[in-house]
Amino acid sequence: MTKGRKTTYVERIEIAQWTIAHDMDYQGAIKHFGVSYGQVYSWVKKFRESGEEGLTDRRGQRKPESTLDENERLKLENKESKARIDYLETKIALLKKLQDVERRSAGNDTDSTNILPFTNSPKK
Repeated sequence: MTKGRKTTYVERIEIAQWTIAHDMDYQGAIKHFGVSYGQVYSWVKKFRESGEEGLTDRRGQRKPESTLDENERLKLENKESKARIDYLETKIALLKKLQDVERRSAGNDTDSTNILPFTNSPKK
């Protein structure tokens, strides 16, 4: 079984076109280009369905907001809001812990004469 390798966009187009031109010879493409069967099969399928545009690598990219329907847009806003809430809750918990540590260290001035309390914490 041939292990797959990284390929460029141009290579994927070439491999898909070569496979189609050689009467769907997947095994020949595997030997000729040194890629796996799964890669060749999916590239040919995508090439036949969407043309060259189907072989672009869209991993890690969002859909443009203009193509989102109302439901998808609301789900995206909800996800972003939840992430913001989680961030703020973590920040608040950290600040509370910091204030608690400052309070404790301020009471023990005899032990830590060279450590000053953090005075730049945000006011509530």
